[in-house]
Amino acid sequence: MKIIVIGKSGQLAWELSQLSTSEQAIVCLGRDDVDLQDIPALVNCFKQYNAVGVINASAYTAVDQAEGDVENAFALNAKAVGNLAQACKTLSVPFVHISTDFVFHGDKGAPYLPGDEINPLGVYGASKAQGEQLIANIYPEHSAIIRTSWVYSTHGNNFVKTMLNLMATKPELGVISDQIGTPTYAKGLAQACIASLNSQVVGVHHYTDTGVASWYDFAVAIQNIGVELGLLDKKIAIKPITTAQYPTPAKRPHYSVLDKASLVNALPELSLMHWQAQLTHMMTALKHEREA
Repeated sequence: MKIIVIGKSGQLAWELSQLSTSEQAIVCLGRDDVDLQDIPALVNCFKQYNAVGVINASAYTAVDQAEGDVENAFALNAKAVGNLAQACKTLSVPFVHISTDFVFHGDKGAPYLPGDEINPLGVYGASKAQGEQLIANIYPEHSAIIRTSWVYSTHGNNFVKTMLNLMATKPELGVISDQIGTPTYAKGLAQACIASLNSQVVGVHHYTDTGVASWYDFAVAIQNIGVELGLLDKKIAIKPITTAQYPTPAKRPHYSVLDKASLVNALPELSLMHWQAQLTHMMTALKHEREA
């Protein structure tokens, strides 16, 4: 009896794999292991592993690239999600799906509740929103949708590791200061996914670390902790810039802080931590990995 994680190379899938135990084995499957566009193949795969739950940690996450790659973004973020929901329904297996703050417009100015109106600004957000709707249409009775934001880990590519690399090689950086959200350590998100599955949480919920930050705030904290831990030799100048000064193909929400109360109520044992504390934990783990 195993928990199946869809996604093999991503940072959340890696963190989930670290939670595997002899009592609750976790198997991560990639695109070479199962075809997400083939429902009978998914059903057979879940049967083969005697799956007791499925977590979808796979997604098309290249936000800017999605603007010119609509078909593939919707194939993975919507159609495949519906297929997973149908396969789980066929076997009555609980399903946990990871979604995003990008389903929101970003003009609310207060933390978004799970039931707030979704109004995505771009293709990525629209594809993720359609995936959510397919779950609601197909298998709402045993599915949990967990929206998150600004995810990072010691594994894979993410903002923290990109900033550390740039800070080690550039004399100065400009980082956007007018997009507000909450960084999320994938390790805590993975724990929330497993807890949601084990407690059979259903419906739409939000999970991030606590607190609020701009990308500029996030970068400054990365540098401060990096110097303190010895991951960086020295500080460089970090300048706040506006979204208008750094145009991208995809529009991004200006404010996408997520209200986490519903998931905390559903999982009283869930312990949320401030994003700066979690960032320190992650960067300490990264230091230990690099020293090993």
